[in-house]
Formats: sequence, C-alpha cells, structure tokens
Amino acid sequence: MIHGQDINPNANPVNPLPPVVLALFLIIIGIECVMVLGAEGLVGGPQAVGWRLETIQRFAFSGPVFDWMVENNRWPAEHLVRFFSYPFISTGFTHALFVGVILLAMGKVVGEAFGGLATLVMFLVSGAVGALAYAVFLNDPVPLIGGFPSVYGLIGGFTYLLWRKLSSVGARQERAFTLIAFLMAFQLLFGLLFGAQKDWVADLAGFATGFALSTVMVPGTWGRILRRLRGE
Repeated sequence: MIHGQDINPNANPVNPLPPVVLALFLIIIGIECVMVLGAEGLVGGPQAVGWRLETIQRFAFSGPVFDWMVENNRWPAEHLVRFFSYPFISTGFTHALFVGVILLAMGKVVGEAFGGLATLVMFLVSGAVGALAYAVFLNDPVPLIGGFPSVYGLIGGFTYLLWRKLSSVGARQERAFTLIAFLMAFQLLFGLLFGAQKDWVADLAGFATGFALSTVMVPGTWGRILRRLRGE
C-alpha cells in the first residue's frame, strides 16, 4: 500500500491499446512492408516491383474517377471502395510510419473514450469525407493516398475531448485547437519550403468530421437526445 492506495502486483504497467487501433496500425504497416519487400525483390518475384503502382491505380482515391461517376451517375463498387481504401496505402515507409505513430497516439485516447466501434467509424468516415472534400474543392488529377485525413479525424476526436475538459474546469476552450493549428502551420511551412501539397484540404475536412462525429459519439449522448425528444 502506498499513500493509502492498494497496489496490484499483477497490474499491467502499460495500458493496452484498443484492439481496433492496433489492427488498423498493423494493416497500414503490414501493407507498406509488403510493398517495400516487393520493391526490393524479396517477395512476389519480378512483378512485385510494380505492386505499389498497381495498388495506387486500383485503390487510391481519384478526383477524375469521382468526376466520371458524378457526370455519368454511375457508382460502381470498385470505385466507391476508393473512399475507404486509400488511407491504407502509403507513398513510402516514412509516410506509413508517421501515419502509424499519430494513429497509435490519438487512437488510444479516442478509443478509450468512445469505444472501438466508434473509433473505427470515425477513422473511416473522416477519411471518406476528406476524399470527398479533395474531389469537390480541388481539381487535382493527383491521386489521394495515405491515412492522414483519417488520423486527422482522430485528432478531431481528441480535440473535442480536450475542448469538453477545458470547459468543465472553466479554462479557455480555444486552447483545445492548439494541436491542429500547429499541424496546419507546419504543413503550410513545409509546402512553402518544398512545394505546396493540396491534400491539406482532405486533412482539414477529416479533422472537422472527427470533431463533429465526437459530439454524438460521447457515451450517453443518444440517451440525452432521446430524453429531450420525449420531454423528460
């Protein structure tokens, strides 16, 4: 007993990650490892060298493909899946690693607060809305790949949790947006130094989606809404 508290000798010193977060991380890193090994000729034979390009052509989100679907009012599943598959493709191992690190950090907080299913929904929906924003607001033929719009959605969830916490203690709630402001400023600086990347539009849309979803995903929210509708 320390300071009046019982210590469990069998307690895990490190809180485990939510399973859905760990699964998403392993999928992203696993796909990238296969791509790297294929490019090095260690798996898959000679044709594996082109795996990354083939994967991008088939599963990346494409603005021109989206425009074609809108113009022809045709929505084949092979193209709709791009809204949800592109976050699992990376430009390289460093790209995948950065996505993975943010996913683990934000996913742990969001997963513990909202639960595994809500975290998965936030990840996928934020990525899909990010892709939609990329297509609607930009006329960019460059395919959208990478999990940043999705993990920015988790940052949106984290920001909402911090926003509520600051409100509960009477602190300035705008401080909750410090992280996203820093990330957006970093992307702007990086773009000025090395060439502008338009995918920040998808990232920002993903963040906004995650924040918005959080308002209805907090445990007990639906119960409060139903009670209000019933006049209780």
